[in-house]
Amino acid sequence: MSTSDRLVGAPDRLVAEGISLGYGDRIVVDGLDLAIRTGVITTVIGPNGCGKSTLLRSLGRLLKPRGGQILLDGKAIHSMKTKEVARILGMLPQAPIAPEGLRVADLVARGRNPHQTWIRQWSGDDETEVARALELTGVADLADRPIDQLSGGQRQRAWISMALAQGTDILLLDEPTTYLDLAHSMEVLDLVDRMHEELGRTVVMVLHDLNLAIRYSDELVVMQAGRIVASGSPADVITEELLRDVFGLDATVIADPVSDRPLIVPIGTRHVYGSVGGPVRPAVAASDRASS
Repeated sequence: MSTSDRLVGAPDRLVAEGISLGYGDRIVVDGLDLAIRTGVITTVIGPNGCGKSTLLRSLGRLLKPRGGQILLDGKAIHSMKTKEVARILGMLPQAPIAPEGLRVADLVARGRNPHQTWIRQWSGDDETEVARALELTGVADLADRPIDQLSGGQRQRAWISMALAQGTDILLLDEPTTYLDLAHSMEVLDLVDRMHEELGRTVVMVLHDLNLAIRYSDELVVMQAGRIVASGSPADVITEELLRDVFGLDATVIADPVSDRPLIVPIGTRHVYGSVGGPVRPAVAASDRASS
């Protein structure tokens, strides 16, 4: 039984109610409502500039709404103490930066900061959680290496290890596959999926790669111009019409032979001939090809 099956009917712990978000005089999101289902992987997708990362930053308490509110376990998140939020919700921003020379083990240990007080300092429990996070993310053998000497995939796993050591139930990831090739992107998303299934984490991600979003998500939230235009399972959300209307993409949607989920096959102009429903290039006789 999957984590999502076990948590059917569980209350939504992270909710946005009528939020408006912006920078300076610019409003990016206006009057948006969203409830993140507990115990599933939800991925926010949409064209560039639609407000995906802005929404995630507000869910992570990094950006205060100009209107409406974010609720975490029924409380207004901006009325909660920082450490209280950090014990429940962890966020990995896009392209995070570590101080030069910082070792992997020291980075991961920072994930335990929300659990420290002036009475309770570093303990054996913290040591255990850090060692566990390093092992689960496959970076234990890199513990003494500086972050800035790692490959892109290793670096992302180290940052996820820090978020895992934080021990939160909810994890927000803003473009965790940025700058990674396909193999390393899948490596990172396999890790996220494992954390979700084995540890019961609720995960909210922003991804640009639509096929990876479909493959690794239980729920998709589709944004356009600061609004949510569709949400639900990948099978219910991804259609050729939606891809055309939201992304300006002409594509064929077929069944993924591996996951049996939707698979987007972009058409483009190079292969428009012979595409499903498209014109067929006229056959050329062998004698004509020989004489040309």
